[in-house]
Amino acid sequence: MKLTHVSLITVAVVALTGCGTTTGERTGTGAVLGAATGAAIGSFSGNAGKGALIGAGVGALGGYAYDDVKRKEEEQRLQQQQQQQQRSYNYY
Repeated sequence: MKLTHVSLITVAVVALTGCGTTTGERTGTGAVLGAATGAAIGSFSGNAGKGALIGAGVGALGGYAYDDVKRKEEEQRLQQQQQQQQRSYNYY
């Protein structure tokens, strides 16, 4: 039963970590969801506060890393669009 709850919480955290469009929003979302997950997991061992603190840190790092990946993908997409526009402009 406990494993089911942890699995559901983990899926929710992974699904919601990407919420937001700025670094601060994604990092904050990760921290909040990490704290909630850490508190839930920590409550199984009798130390929800410590779990929340650890979860918040891990979630914030995860949110920041996710944002970094998304920013790089967006930069690459914009560069590709600019190159395509430049090629079509030079064609004529």
